[in-house]
Parts: sequence; structure tokens; C-alpha cells
Amino acid sequence: MLCCRYVSAQRYCEALDILHSGACIQLSHGQVTCGAELALLFVETLGKGKIPYNEEILERLDKIYKSFPRVSLPQNLWDVDDMQQLSENIGSAKTRVEGCSSFLKAAIKWSAGNGVNKNGSPELHIMLAEYIFSESPEVDMAKVTHHFVRGNNPKKFASTLVSFLGKCYPGEDDLAIARAVLRYLSSGNLKDANILMEEIKKQTESAEVAFPKTELMQFIAYLLQTLERDALPLFSMLRANFKPSIEREPAFNEMLDDIAERFFGVQRRNPMGMFGDIFKLMGAE
Repeated sequence: MLCCRYVSAQRYCEALDILHSGACIQLSHGQVTCGAELALLFVETLGKGKIPYNEEILERLDKIYKSFPRVSLPQNLWDVDDMQQLSENIGSAKTRVEGCSSFLKAAIKWSAGNGVNKNGSPELHIMLAEYIFSESPEVDMAKVTHHFVRGNNPKKFASTLVSFLGKCYPGEDDLAIARAVLRYLSSGNLKDANILMEEIKKQTESAEVAFPKTELMQFIAYLLQTLERDALPLFSMLRANFKPSIEREPAFNEMLDDIAERFFGVQRRNPMGMFGDIFKLMGAE
């Protein structure tokens, strides 16, 4: 393979040109498996060549990303009469999502090692979140949230959540919003958490989607106000009063522990108790 010879000769620019062109052509012709492999080799060669992260490289990664096929699946997959066709559609969708995810995760890892930030390029996280949401046969909103929160566009995240509200099962709507806000807050990002909530409310007013009016949403609204001031007693009171709503998702309490540590300096309790502290002291000697 010509690009391998270029890499062996440390002619990385030529190798990157061939891999980039090949990935885009294969993907634009629906050859997802081959295109995704070339896309991964492109990222691998960026690492081998110690190519720095910059706008030009981001544009090239974005072009590969945009070459991955996008195929609309029925909103309710089980409304399709032809079960064999349905099975093929789901299989193809999974292949697309796995291929694009592998490529973008590798690119994120490469960018993190090139001084962008410890979590990798925010723009690449946004691309991955969007593709998982739009192309997955069954959307995992926890994954979508993880990547949007590591991105840099809470307004785009709000649009995605509003779209999800219009097609999710009852009871999933407020959980998705709460998860998103708590993820931002557990990483210390109060600004984007507030932007997200404001934007969701604004967009649900203009769309034919109702903003969920539940106790969990009340808790989130009070929480955002509480974090604007130094009010640990109020924070603790909110956790106690809204305990049943918080416990609807096991991960929420862990995120609230992170929030307490970040915003109020509350040290997390060691799950091993006294023995954990002893082991910690022994390790420090």
C-alpha cells in the first residue's frame, strides 16, 4: 500500500493526503467499513508524524466526519412491515455508528495528547455526540450527553435535547435534561448549565414540545439558583427534600457529590471508611 511506504519513509504529509482522500471517497460511496479503516489510519498517521492539532487538521477531520453516510430511520422502528429490511437497516446503522465513533474517539484521544485540553478537542466531541444521536437505532442519551458536555456548544446540545423530548418515552424527558445539567455542574461548568436550561425553555416555547413540569425539574431549577451563592446548607436541604426524584437515576447522587466538592469544598467520603484512610496514609509514606 502506497501510504504505508510513505509512512515508513516518514513522508507523513503524502501519506495523510492519500488516506484522507481515500477515506472521503469510500465513505461518500457508502463503503463504511473500508472508509472507517482509512479514517482510523489517518488519525494514527497524525500521531506517528507528531502532527500538531490546528484548524487545518480539524477541517480535514470534519470533512471525513461529514463523509460518513446519514440515513434516516423510521422514528418508531417497529412500524416497518418488512422485518428483514428492518434487520438490515438496524445492522447498517450500527456499522455506521461504530465506524464513525471509532474514528472520532481516536481523533479525540490524539487531540488530547496534543495540548488541546485533557478531554480532547471540544469540536470533535460535538461531532461524535451529533452522529450518535442522529444515526443510532436506539439512542443512548448518556453517551450523547457525555460528549456534548465535553464540547463547547450548549445551544446545539439544547436543540438535540428538545428533539429528543419530542420522541422519547414518558418519564425519559426530565431525566435527560437533569442528566445534562448535572454533568455540566459536576465538571464545574455552571455557565453552560444555565445556558442549556435557558435555551431548552426558549426552544420548547416555539416548538410543539412541552417542557416537563416535574419535581426533578423543580430540583434542577432550585439547584442552579443555589450554586450562584455560597449556600451549602440550602444545597444539603434540597438533596434531602428531593431525594425520591434524585434517586430515579443512580448516577445523580454521585454527580451531586462531585458538585458539592467543586462548589462548596465538601470532601467526598472514602467508601472504605477508616480502612481507606489508613491505606491512603500507608501509600503516602
